[in-house]
This record gives sequence, structure tokens and C-alpha cells, in this order.
Amino acid sequence: MFKNTEKTKIESLGEFGLIDHLTSKFTNTQPTTVQGVGDDAAVIDCGTKYMLVCNDILLEGVHFDFVYTPLKHLGYKAVASNISDIAAMNGHASQIVVSIGLSSKITLEAIEEVYAGIKAACEHYTVDLVGGDTSSSHKGFFISVTAIGFVEKKEVVYRKGATKAELVCVSGDLGSAYVGYMLLEREKRLFLENPEIQPDMEGNDYILQRQLKPEARVDIIDLFKNLHIHPTSMIDVSDGISSELHHLSKHSNVGFVIYEEKLPIDQTTYSKAREFGLDPTVCALNGGEDYELLFTLKQDDYDKIKNSVDISVIGYVTEQSEGINLISKNGNKHKLEAQGWHHV
Repeated sequence: MFKNTEKTKIESLGEFGLIDHLTSKFTNTQPTTVQGVGDDAAVIDCGTKYMLVCNDILLEGVHFDFVYTPLKHLGYKAVASNISDIAAMNGHASQIVVSIGLSSKITLEAIEEVYAGIKAACEHYTVDLVGGDTSSSHKGFFISVTAIGFVEKKEVVYRKGATKAELVCVSGDLGSAYVGYMLLEREKRLFLENPEIQPDMEGNDYILQRQLKPEARVDIIDLFKNLHIHPTSMIDVSDGISSELHHLSKHSNVGFVIYEEKLPIDQTTYSKAREFGLDPTVCALNGGEDYELLFTLKQDDYDKIKNSVDISVIGYVTEQSEGINLISKNGNKHKLEAQGWHHV
């Protein structure tokens, strides 16, 4: 079924192109499968509610670096990233399953620290650890988390559903996790060059936390419920909003106009990006692992969120034929490409 007469490099497809390629020939046969591959979580009909299921894997040397990643934070982040996917469907997580791969260099005490982080996340998000698996690994440590959640059938939100003239909104701020990563990488390089040098992290707690111990925005889902808001489409920001906008565009068959001046960027993020010679706007658009929620709303809902400090309106929905465009601070229009986050 997957036979290919030519040798194709995986990187030529990209992560999501690879997923599309491998799953395009699969069809859903179970009547309980409401949504399969192609959204933040699978949707399964459980009678009165929909069950939501998602999975993420974190690989040593790809998604994290033991040089600067605290083990407890790693466990916490592995859970939070999956809770974020459940939130992107407008649901709440209830259980997780955790599997790990252990290399010979990993000690029991190290794994205990990882699980301390998992436990902290379980307590914070009120989810239960209900199973998992362990295996040896010859290529380093990995952790895989599957999250299970639920949502009322009428409340589920997909990547599809946005329509012309609706508002484009995002929670929180953008680019902080990426700039935090750049700071950690800089300090790592300095340490490897001279182990006597102590890391200089003072005044950067916020961007470091955003990278090492991000939070899923379940509070935004609660806010929607309290304000009687139902987003028309939604996705979590794990790969940068430029990539996420393309996902929403593909699934909703729409285009977008985004305003640079409306992008929410924390002042610490802005200043540190400039210090590194980076454009803060590029960090906000293409930096990954913010785990904020990007969503569309009907204009009638604007009054409900206009005074919220947690939600920014950054643009509006257009016809798909118009593409995805960024209006710069000087008023120029630029096509917005899906740059996205590339892990170390």
C-alpha cells in the first residue's frame, strides 16, 4: 500500500505532510469515530458526550536537551502539551497514559524526578494517570503521553468551521517559549566553551518558564463557558501561529488577514529577542511551544471578550482565495508562509 519506487527524504514532506501521506489511504469504519486524523485530538462518540484522545512524544536531542531541561519540568511539560490538545477541542482532560524509553545512562532517581513532574501536572489539571509502558532505548530517553478527555457534543470545536468576516483571536502572548529556548541554547554554548562560566538567567524567569514548564490554557476553555462563547474553529499554538493559521485555512477553507501591531508579545520577550538580534514579530509568528489557543469567533461575540486581558483580536477571516496575509506596522501586506517550529 505504501510502496514507493523512488527514495524520498522524509524532511521533504515535513511533519504534517508525512502524516497526511501515511494516513491518506485509511478510512474510518467504526460508527463511533467522529473525527480521526487531522485535528488536535480524535473524537469518539461515547453516548452523551464525545471522548477526546491525543498523543505526543518527546525525544531526547529532538524535543529537549538534558543539559538545561530539569527532569521534573520535562515530566510536567509532557503532560501539559497533551492537555493543551484536549483544550483545543474545547474539552477537558480526565486521564493520561504514559510510556517511557530508558537508556542505560538513566538512573532510577532521574525517572523519579520525571514522574514527580507528571504527578504535579496531574494534580494541577485534575487528571489521573491510568496506565503506560516502559521499554529500553538505545538512542536516549523518550516519553510518550496519551491524554483522554471529554466534551459535550454541542460544545466540541474543530479546526474546521471558520467563515468569512469572523474574528481571529489568540490567548496569552506569543514567541516567549522560543526566545526562552534561544536563551538556554546561548547559555549552553557558553558553558560548553568554558564550564567555569555560570549561566546568566537573571530577570528571565518568564521566558524560561514558558519554554521549560508551559501551561495548557484550560482557563480559556472555562472562560468560554462562563461567557457563553463557542469558537467556530480552534487549534493550539505548538508550531507557531503562522503554521497554525495554515492548518485552520486548510480545514476551514478560508483565508486570514493578521495585523502585526495586534500580535501580543510580552515585553521581556520583545527585549530579549532584540538582544539576540531577532525580530520579535518573527518569533511570535514562527516560534513554537507557546501552547496558547488560536481561534475564530463570530463578530457578535466581540463585546464578550473585548475587555479580556487574556484574549487578543489579531485579525479577521477572508475568502480562501485571498490567502493568509500579514499587515505590517507600516501598512504593507505580506503573504504569511508556514515557517513553524523546528525542534533542536
